[in-house]
Amino acid sequence: MISIFGLSTEVSFILIACLLLACAFEFINGFHDTANAVATVIYTNSLPPVVAVVWSGFMNFLGVILGGTAVAMGIIKLLPPGVLAGQSDLQNLALVVALLLTAIVWNLGTWYLGLPCSSSHTLIGSILGVGLGYNIVEGASISAGVNWGKAEEIGLSLLISPIIGFMLTLLLVRLVKTFAYRPLLFRPADRTRQPPWYIRTILILTCTGVSFSHGSNDGQKGVGLVMLILVALAPVHFSLNADISPEQLRQALVRIHTYMDQAPEAALTEAEAQKREAALGALHRVDSVLGQPVGQEWTRLSAEALKNLRADLNGIHTFCQKVLIESNKAPQTQHAQIRDALNPLKKAFDYAPSWVVIMISISLGVGTMIGWKRIVKTIGERIGKEHLSYVQGASAEVTAAATIQLASATGLPVSTTQVLSSGVAGSMVGTGGAKNLQSGTVRNILIAWLLTFPVTMFLSALLFVVLRLWWS
Repeated sequence: MISIFGLSTEVSFILIACLLLACAFEFINGFHDTANAVATVIYTNSLPPVVAVVWSGFMNFLGVILGGTAVAMGIIKLLPPGVLAGQSDLQNLALVVALLLTAIVWNLGTWYLGLPCSSSHTLIGSILGVGLGYNIVEGASISAGVNWGKAEEIGLSLLISPIIGFMLTLLLVRLVKTFAYRPLLFRPADRTRQPPWYIRTILILTCTGVSFSHGSNDGQKGVGLVMLILVALAPVHFSLNADISPEQLRQALVRIHTYMDQAPEAALTEAEAQKREAALGALHRVDSVLGQPVGQEWTRLSAEALKNLRADLNGIHTFCQKVLIESNKAPQTQHAQIRDALNPLKKAFDYAPSWVVIMISISLGVGTMIGWKRIVKTIGERIGKEHLSYVQGASAEVTAAATIQLASATGLPVSTTQVLSSGVAGSMVGTGGAKNLQSGTVRNILIAWLLTFPVTMFLSALLFVVLRLWWS
């Protein structure tokens, strides 16, 4: 008999299996994306392969540990809270299994073909797919299963980031060529000997930066995936943060209610007025739940009550943040007080236990130490017609590290693969123009990128519908 978090033996086994699959996804993400960080130091012979991947794995580990959870929470918010709250445990299991299997299969397939495909696109496409599958099964509106506002925000981030990588790397290479030209820097890397110490130092530092940035962004996606699993299958223990007490929420909600009532109704648009009514309804439901003798432990509430409570708190927070603050429907002088009142709500549902972060960081770090050879060759030799030079590799990695770190700071997921591959392409154009690109490889990479979203969305939606109907 095995029981974790007070679950039955059967559900405990299912939860463990799903957590192992999530770790497998992050492990695959590690060896799938490792080459993006270690390609230049290995290709230029700056570090031996074993040393490079171990060092990169360690920095990925640190990146997850120190990177926070803003990106992780963005991943969870792709699915409206009502999706998990409105399904049974078995139906939520169908959702989790569908997105996990789709993400793993597509990641492994593109890795096997040596294509620098985006793990971020894979995971996000799989989540959007199960959301659309939910719409199909429930016969719901197009917005019921997918948070399209968050999807648009993330999609824009994924679209713009490789363009930034391409343009900034091209500019950086041109600047070096103009103001600090050294023939050695622009020659194809000598695969038989190490470069001068100063070049090695720069390339090792850029490898370190990309590895840490990858952990702080891609690692958070794994954290978000695990939290999605835990909320779906063990809602009593993970729907809300045990560190935030019911009394803290009561006090915060009294203040929030006051700010909502003070917002001039005439200033609201029709859509905002509807959102206000929905938020007020959620607030009254939360008041009703918190008026019960909950004590200091959320586990005294039922799984259904906790899932609904999580969804209602999320709805209240979203209205206050988007309408009262971002749309300035509350006076500017109140914005700081509203944010302060919202803080306990956000901490209640936007969190991840430390053991989840450590588990994902280990999975990503260990995965980083395996499977790098296929994509290193693509990065080093097949994007451009000339082999990668020192200045091209360093410029691409500096740009990638800076872009990814900025995205992590703003809570947006980006693709390390896309940013670095685009940077390498930009560096090739920067030294020899567009004719310096290998059109066949670039075409294959673009096809993989363009196919990832529709294929993963279709597969995860199909698998979710089949499993949901089979298990209903």
